[in-house]
Amino acid sequence: MPASDYFRAIRSILEQVEQTQAAAIREAGRLGAASISDGGLIHAFGTGHSHLLAEEVFYRAGGLLTVNAILEPSLMLHEGGAKSSAVERLPGFARVILDQEPVRAGDVLLIASNSGRNAVPVEMAMAAREKGLKVVAITSLAHSRSQPAVHATGKKLYELADVVIDNGGVPGDAVLEVPGIPVRACSTSTVSGAAIMQAIMAEVIDQLVQAGQLPPVLQSGNVEGSHAYNQRIMESYGLRLAPVLGKEFFAMRGSHD
Repeated sequence: MPASDYFRAIRSILEQVEQTQAAAIREAGRLGAASISDGGLIHAFGTGHSHLLAEEVFYRAGGLLTVNAILEPSLMLHEGGAKSSAVERLPGFARVILDQEPVRAGDVLLIASNSGRNAVPVEMAMAAREKGLKVVAITSLAHSRSQPAVHATGKKLYELADVVIDNGGVPGDAVLEVPGIPVRACSTSTVSGAAIMQAIMAEVIDQLVQAGQLPPVLQSGNVEGSHAYNQRIMESYGLRLAPVLGKEFFAMRGSHD
């Protein structure tokens, strides 16, 4: 059954990621914990479907309040897939985006890009490092290494990051061979990428606890009594997070599911 084949493929990839990427995930967690300890933030960014991975760890029940998702509408799919694909290849755009974000030296930027070869994710890594941020790439090394670079520098995302985490995907992302069609179907990068993102957060939280700090973990706004707890955390981080969460910052009631 095709559905069983997909679940089997996903389980295999997740096991591969767990076994081979543990050290890189741990290092990403260390960088994130160091940033938060210093009053900084963890930023998350992706283009196309990879923007889902930035949203995965932003203002999330059980997640860290100190995560800023960089969500540029023109790089997301709701304004059109063809438009998003074209904008992702636009040189110079990444720096414009990053200049509008509340970043500072010592912060961490998680960049998700399965291919890691288009202008925006490549230049986002470049711009972030110029500003003194630590860059963590979540990418498919098999895919990225199988394709030629398209950026003028000849660089790909994994060559510009401080930490590289391989999402375990195959070239082309899709994994199912279906009789009757000439290409593979059903991608894996979102599933493995979301697991990697949450694993990084788990490491950040653990390392903060080990250092004797209370991690700013949000409780679901749909659990009775969560408002007071979340509000205390929000107020303690208010000045830095106001640009991230918006003008209604202090009136927010918990986190989304």
